Amino acid sequence: MFLHQLTIAFRYLRKHLGFTLINIAGLSVGMAACYLIFLYVRFERSYDTFHPGAERIYRVAADIKTPSETIQADGPAWPMLPAMTARFPEIVSSVRTIESSLLVRRGTLKFQEEHSLFASPAFFQLFNFPLLQGDPATALRDPFSIVFSASAAKKYFGTANPMGQTLLLAQKGWPVKVTGIMKDLPENSLFRADMIASMSTETDFLNRGVGDDWEWYSYHPLAFVQLKAGTDPRSLVRRFPEFVASVEGEQMKKQNAQTALLLEKLTDIHLYSTRGVNAVPASRIVNLFAVVAAFVLLIACINFVNLATARATERAKEIGIRKVAGARRGQLARQFLTESLLISLCAGALAAILVALLIPEFNQLAGKTVTTGLFEHPAELLYLGEAVLLVGIVAGIYPALILAAFEPTVVLKGQFSTGQRGSMLRRILVFVQFGLSTGFIIATLVVHHQLRYMQQKDLGFAKDQLMVINTEQDPAGPAFEQSLQGIPGVRSTSLSSSVPGSETIVVECQVENSKGILQSANLDSYFVDWDYINQYQIKMLAGRAFNRAFMSDTTQSMVINETAAKLFGYVRPEEAVGRSFRQIGREGRIIGIMKDFHYRPLQEEIRPLVMRIEPEICFLVSVKVGTQNLPATIKQIGAKWNQIIPKRPLLYYFLDEHFESQYRAEERFGELFFNFTVLAIVISCLGLFALSSYSTLQRRREIAVRKVLGATDPELFKLLTRDFLKLVMIAFIAASPLAWWFMRSWLDGFAYRTTIGWPDFLMAGTLALTIALLTIAFQSFRAARANPVRNLRTE
Repeated sequence: MFLHQLTIAFRYLRKHLGFTLINIAGLSVGMAACYLIFLYVRFERSYDTFHPGAERIYRVAADIKTPSETIQADGPAWPMLPAMTARFPEIVSSVRTIESSLLVRRGTLKFQEEHSLFASPAFFQLFNFPLLQGDPATALRDPFSIVFSASAAKKYFGTANPMGQTLLLAQKGWPVKVTGIMKDLPENSLFRADMIASMSTETDFLNRGVGDDWEWYSYHPLAFVQLKAGTDPRSLVRRFPEFVASVEGEQMKKQNAQTALLLEKLTDIHLYSTRGVNAVPASRIVNLFAVVAAFVLLIACINFVNLATARATERAKEIGIRKVAGARRGQLARQFLTESLLISLCAGALAAILVALLIPEFNQLAGKTVTTGLFEHPAELLYLGEAVLLVGIVAGIYPALILAAFEPTVVLKGQFSTGQRGSMLRRILVFVQFGLSTGFIIATLVVHHQLRYMQQKDLGFAKDQLMVINTEQDPAGPAFEQSLQGIPGVRSTSLSSSVPGSETIVVECQVENSKGILQSANLDSYFVDWDYINQYQIKMLAGRAFNRAFMSDTTQSMVINETAAKLFGYVRPEEAVGRSFRQIGREGRIIGIMKDFHYRPLQEEIRPLVMRIEPEICFLVSVKVGTQNLPATIKQIGAKWNQIIPKRPLLYYFLDEHFESQYRAEERFGELFFNFTVLAIVISCLGLFALSSYSTLQRRREIAVRKVLGATDPELFKLLTRDFLKLVMIAFIAASPLAWWFMRSWLDGFAYRTTIGWPDFLMAGTLALTIALLTIAFQSFRAARANPVRNLRTE
């Protein structure tokens, strides 16, 4: 019986090839889009889930409350983790890590390993990063031990065995030994490292004594613990305050601060944490795309229902004859359901092919290797198979039941009509489709405007034609900066510890507030030279910038931004000028107030910022270059570098490109959203095309009579399109408030954002109406131009 039904289904679908291809195309595109988003969501939710016992691994975070603010640190003070491990038996293993950038040399080879990590000896035992060579238990045990990734090792050793080889580390050229080679770290991990050095190298030699420093919260390690099975982390956190008071209480009293320790589940950090580099949690984007996937598949299923029921008139007599011949309703329903499943299976196969072809482009759009291929996780193909069967059954059940319910006596007499309820349902389905599509259009426009807003917003400083060179605190850095001033293409130079878009040093500072009391706060601090403010064209609201005419500026002067002035209670900027400060051994007066500038991404609010002249901390060289013959200028800068700092590779970037790269994630989000919006619109147009085809088919006799009575082609075209355009307009009106609410929530993730104005909705509505009109124009125009005599004869 099933084989018979399958044969009939195949013959019918082949006979109506156009109908079949439209159905398969809509479903396959919807399934492919949904599966690609599934792969993306699965990847984003897989961060660090591959470690043994990952559900019991937590990051120790710290909230440090001061009289001025609460600092949300992604790690505690250096000595905190060893003290915790010794105090709480629930902790079975613990690891500290610190990100770094390290100079590594071997013979004439020299590389600045930007993605370096210092880690505790138990790192490779707690985390599942397999070693290709070396012992995980001892690879990071001794000082000056390093582990390379397989790809990084090839840079230094080629095909030779690197184990036991010696290289030179950092400016002093400390000899370090290769004790392990690890597989390249996966992208779905919190850790980014091409080289991992033993933590004792940092605490005992490169930064001696830092491991015992309770105060250095601006330079803290990440701390990870694994708890015993069955341990309740919330119960453990409730015991932390007493522990913190016992080990750090006196120190916190001196700093007038309080520390609260928290536990963040390792597998939740990427999705939900807002600490450290995760200023915007990934869950916002992941959840949004999961909803988009569901909507795209829903639109595709709606198409299937509309396309099936639109052909009900053509199949009415077939059904009547079958019933007269003895076919039962259940048999007919199974027959139509078989056709539905056959279409769904064909669509699923085509969707798999589309996914396989689109994976490279999708990875590029996502900015990461979401998957290497369709068969990377073969078990997940079962999800696609289940989706195919589910779509086939769900999308086909309604048409199957409706078609099987036709009365043979009615349809054979030519009195068949699907009724008002069927027509209303199809209109509701198209209403839902275009409501979703219009919402996607509005969302895409808002995303585009936000990106353009961020790219065009006045940041309060000059970033064009600025080349930033990192000397990595090389002692010859100031001499190199001075040497550049003789190059014809160099217009100006300056030295600093930070530039906009880079990491900022956070230092405790005491400033006299509006009540005349020294108020402590941990503030973003730029250490600069005389020319920095002028070179970046930062505006002054009150007082003055640093000036060589005042030599006391080198030790006794500070410049703050207007947000810092407000933090200390000053209503007008000029009120803060002349107030006293203390910071890391310096005392003096505030000489000027800068206008706020966006030195951090626009997702974050401008924070209090102070500047002081401190040459020994300045390691970034900002070079203003001319646009004429830029390659020659860069070549001359490189020659000066090799002459003065020959041990290091020249690392530089252009500030405008670097600053805009901070919005790369939003740009990728916009591109992905645009592509899925286009897919949703295309699929919706197929549904509208089906409904318009059905409508014109049902109204052939009416159109013929009207034409015989003198109706013109434009009048008939208007008659046939008016109801559909009205439907699209109602869908637009209904979707607009929901789209506004969703996109307003998305914009709330940006401290500085564009507004959602009526032009966005006007453009979205116009686009939706235009697309709908173009979709139904062909069918309506053909029906209006049809020969009325032929239609009356067929009726």
